[in-house]
Amino acid sequence: MTGAHPRRRDRFTVDRRRFLRLSLTASGAALAPGLLAGCGAPAPGGDGLGLKIWDLFSGGDGLLMDEMMDTVSGGPEGFTLDRTILEWGPSYYTKLAMAAAGGRAPDIAVLHLSRMPGYAPGGLLDPFDMELLAEFGVTREDFPPALWERAQWEGTLYAVPLDTHPFIVFYDLDVAERAGVLDGAGRLIQPGSPGAMLETSAALAEAQGGAGLLFGHVTDPAQNWRIFNALYAQTGATFGLPESGPAIDTDAAVRVVSFLQELFDGRTNPNHLDYFGALASFTESRGAMIAVGEWELPTLRSTGIRLGAAPFVNVFGEPAVATDSHSYVLPRQESPDPARRREAHRYVAAMLRQSLTWAGAGHIPAYQPVLAEPGYADLDPQSFYTEAGDLAVLDPPAWFAGSGSLFQDRMSQAIQPALLGNASAEAAVGRMVRECADLLDQPNPVR
Repeated sequence: MTGAHPRRRDRFTVDRRRFLRLSLTASGAALAPGLLAGCGAPAPGGDGLGLKIWDLFSGGDGLLMDEMMDTVSGGPEGFTLDRTILEWGPSYYTKLAMAAAGGRAPDIAVLHLSRMPGYAPGGLLDPFDMELLAEFGVTREDFPPALWERAQWEGTLYAVPLDTHPFIVFYDLDVAERAGVLDGAGRLIQPGSPGAMLETSAALAEAQGGAGLLFGHVTDPAQNWRIFNALYAQTGATFGLPESGPAIDTDAAVRVVSFLQELFDGRTNPNHLDYFGALASFTESRGAMIAVGEWELPTLRSTGIRLGAAPFVNVFGEPAVATDSHSYVLPRQESPDPARRREAHRYVAAMLRQSLTWAGAGHIPAYQPVLAEPGYADLDPQSFYTEAGDLAVLDPPAWFAGSGSLFQDRMSQAIQPALLGNASAEAAVGRMVRECADLLDQPNPVR
């Protein structure tokens, strides 16, 4: 299924765990000072401090998470929680792997769903108990099928998605109305073909008096991969990373990169913006639309622009949106206490029911009953892109892929010269294939 075919949990031996600890210590100690001393989260069990939770939420997300945790901690059935906030990025995943391998894991942690293939197959996560989740009101029917499928490994549930956070488009409603690209309900008309998307962009640029579509990618480690992943999936092609070598439809990939070169030609739409340059251009009304993650909603809303939003534009016919998911996992423990493990399941269910609060930052709740609540339909513009959660396309399931990974960085670096006019689409795709082959040749540290 992946390029590595890691071993199942029941074959994850003591020697393998010792190897993982040593190898990760060698590669990540500089990123994770103090981890082996507990990183502020002592080993669970019998200390009266309640459930130990690790997450990576700071800023506005962190405040919303505080609010949700305060809510579930109140009342006679409230939880006692010991939360540790760690810095997002590769160091977070190094620390989590070391904690699980070393027997000092928290009760619950947040993991990007795209990173799960690097954890569950190697025995770094414990599975969820489906009967316990059902007892607390959580079943598979409560989640989008695409997310539920990716939350499993070999038919066993190892993650419970809290949200989907897709790569979408925000646009200036006033400009879009003048450009004539909205339907009667004020929603963006999805182009459905490369030609129609170029026409949409040109109409927006004319109405704006600037750029039609802004996209910041220069020096960014993930942006080029996000936009490519969405458009490539829209062609109906699959991006496979089996052990035998990359399984990539190069013709489809060249079509996508060629289209991006035409879209960001440096005339109608700039081809040289970095991430923050694109955000600044949009907030200063030098562009009508921006392709970016929904997590930028709080920043864009503060500008006073009458903001619209939509799932990432359908260009090649098959609706698809590059997405990831903040998910709850149970890091592996040597001898989990049944009472604490039961509380962990109850906590996850309680937090899912609070995810209308989480939607305030732009995230789409993965727990579908929340989307049916009247309050969600009132969220503007979040309710305009809700369907993106049903069109989710994650990274290919490989141990080296996922949010914050070297895979995303390498794919983005391969595409960037083509967008800057320094390489052909064929050359960019050829480099992507070679980079994938190189990553597949690297040993999986938990295999």
